[in-house]
Amino acid sequence: MTLAESRTESTTGHPLTMTTAEEVATVRDVLADAGLLTEHVRYAFFAPEEPTKSEVLAGGDCDRRFRAVLLDISTGRSWDTVVSTRSRSVVSNRELDPPVDGQPPIIDTEFEMIEDILNADAGWVAALQERGIAPASVRAVPLSAGVYDYPDEVGRRIVRAFGFQQDHERDHPWAHPIDGLVAYVDLTRRSVDRIVDEAPHPVPATSGNFDDPEVQGPPLDSLKPIEITQPQGRSFTVEDGHVRWGKWDLRIGFNEREGLTLHQIAFDDRPICYRASVAEMVVPYADPAPVRFWQNYFDCGEYMFARYSDSLQLGCDCLGDIHYTDAVIADDLGNPRTIQNAICMHEEDYGVLWKHSDMFTGSRETRRQRRLVISFFTPIGNYDYGFYWYLYLDGTIELECKATGIVFTSGTPGEYATEIAPGLGAPFHQHLFSARLDMTVDGVANAVEEVEAQRVPMGEGNPYGNAFRRSVTRLRRESDAQRQANAASARVWHIVNPDKRNALGQEVGYVLHPTGQPTLLADDASSIAARAAFSTKALWVTQYDPAERYSAGDFVNQNPGGAGLPAWVQADRPVDGEDIVVWHTFGLTHFPRPEDWPVMPVDYTGFVLKPAGFFDRNPALDVPPTVTDHCSG
Repeated sequence: MTLAESRTESTTGHPLTMTTAEEVATVRDVLADAGLLTEHVRYAFFAPEEPTKSEVLAGGDCDRRFRAVLLDISTGRSWDTVVSTRSRSVVSNRELDPPVDGQPPIIDTEFEMIEDILNADAGWVAALQERGIAPASVRAVPLSAGVYDYPDEVGRRIVRAFGFQQDHERDHPWAHPIDGLVAYVDLTRRSVDRIVDEAPHPVPATSGNFDDPEVQGPPLDSLKPIEITQPQGRSFTVEDGHVRWGKWDLRIGFNEREGLTLHQIAFDDRPICYRASVAEMVVPYADPAPVRFWQNYFDCGEYMFARYSDSLQLGCDCLGDIHYTDAVIADDLGNPRTIQNAICMHEEDYGVLWKHSDMFTGSRETRRQRRLVISFFTPIGNYDYGFYWYLYLDGTIELECKATGIVFTSGTPGEYATEIAPGLGAPFHQHLFSARLDMTVDGVANAVEEVEAQRVPMGEGNPYGNAFRRSVTRLRRESDAQRQANAASARVWHIVNPDKRNALGQEVGYVLHPTGQPTLLADDASSIAARAAFSTKALWVTQYDPAERYSAGDFVNQNPGGAGLPAWVQADRPVDGEDIVVWHTFGLTHFPRPEDWPVMPVDYTGFVLKPAGFFDRNPALDVPPTVTDHCSG
C-alpha cells in the first residue's frame, strides 16, 4: 500500500484528526445518559482512543472513540470507559481494582482541596505552630505517594504533602520549604492518616522571587533585538493537523497525558514512523531521609502533565513566522477546555547543511540547513518542560526536551542535596523520559540491530594496531531487545526493513543515536525500579500491540509495579522483521548548581534519528543555494 493510499480520508475526516470541543461535549452527554456521571464523579483522564494501525493504514472510515477514566471522589471507585461519538454509545466500561491496577491520576479537584484537608488536621496545625508558622501562610501540594510497605494504604487513594511558607501573595514559596514535616493524606476520606514530624529545621529565608526587579538586578541593556522574518511567507502548510514541509509529510495530535504526538511521518512519500510520542517520564529523587524517600513523580502517568500546557506567546516562547494550533481537552467535569496556542510550529535556520571548496575543480558550494520545529511547553508543579520535535532537510528527526523552572527544594543541604542558597537545599534527582517510536521504516515489517565500534587487537592482519571494525548484532526477540547505551563503544541502534534494499543492496534503515546518559540509578530492588522498570534500560523493542501504549502501564498512580514494558516482554515475542515499537529511555541526572537558583536555565536532553542507508545518496542535494546580497550561491 502506498503512503497516499494510507492517507485516504473518510467523509468525516481523517481518523487521527485532533479532538474537537463538540466531541468532548458528546462524550460527556453519552456518559451522563448512561448514568455514569453523578454529582461526585470527575474525569481523571480523557484522550482519543485511536484506531489500530492496520485500520488507519487500510484507509476508509474509522469510528471516533474516546477514553475517559472516571473517579468518584466520594467513594474512591473508578472506571475505565470508552465511548463512540459516532454511535453515541458506551463501548466498554471496566471498574478498576486499585490494589492490582493502580489508581487514576491526581486531578485538579484534589489539588484544590489539599490545604483545607491539612488545615483541618490538629496534628498538622500543631506541627506548624511549634515551628512558629501560621497555617494560612503555608502552600501545600498533593504529591504522588508511590507504593511502599504500608499495608493500610493498599487500595486507598493516598498522597503525601509537604508545606512551603509563602510570605506574601507574590512570594514564591519554593524558597521556603518546611523541612522535616510531611503529611500522608487519604483523598477519599479527606483526612490525614499520619504526620511524619522530625526535628524542626530552620525555614530558609532566601528569596526565590526571580521575577522581582530587585532580585534580578539592573537589566542587561546591551542586547539588541533579533528579528526573524520570512518575507515570502512560511514554507510549510497545516490543514486540519496535516503538515507538509519540503519533502516531509505528517500529522500532529495532542492529548493530556503525552502532549504533542506525531503521526505517519514520511519523507518523499516514504514512511518512517507511524507514531511518535513521549509515553512516560519519571523524576526519581535521591534523598533517603524519612520524609523524602518516597519522592518519585511520574509526570505523565500520575499527573497528566500536558493538561497544564502553556498558551504560547509570540516573541516569548516562539520566534519567527509562527503557526499555532489549539488543543482541546476535558476538565474534571468532562467539559471541553481549549488550550489556545498549545502547539507552536515554525522554521529555523540551522547553520551549514553541506559545504565543499574543491582544490582540483575550483567549485565552492554551500547550502544552509533549516529545520521545522513543532513544540509545546508545560509547567507541572515546580518544573517546566518543553518538547521540541525537529525535522531536518536531510531526513533527520530529533527530539529535544528542555527542563527549566524551579528545582525542588529542601531545608537540609547535605550528602544528597546541593546547597543552592543559604540554608536552601536542592536534592539530587533524575529526569527520565520514555519515547514510544512506532516505526514503519519503508513499511510495517522492521527489525533492530545494535551497532557499535569494536577494537581489533594488534597482530596478524593489524600489525600497527590502528584497526577497528563495526560489530552488528540483530535483536531477534523481546528478551534480546532490552539494552543499555554505551558511549565508550559508540553504540547505536539501526531500525531496518529486511524486505527493502537501497541501490547498494543494503537494508534501508534509520539509526537511533542515544545521548548515553545514565538510566535509573536507584537500586534494582527498590520500589521505584519496579514501578518505573522502563527507565532501567535505554532500549526496549516490542512487537506492536495497540493496547500497549504507556511504558509504565495504563494506571501508574499507586501501581504496585511490574506493569507496562516488563509485563509485555514476558511473552518474548519475535521482533525481527515484525511490526515493532521501539521504546527509548533518555534523560538528565541532575546535581543542582547554585546557578540553577532562583530559576533554572534550560537544561537539554533528547535523541536523534538519522537515515542510515534509507537513501542512496545525500537526500539534500536538491536544496538550492541561498541568494542574498552577500551570498550568491
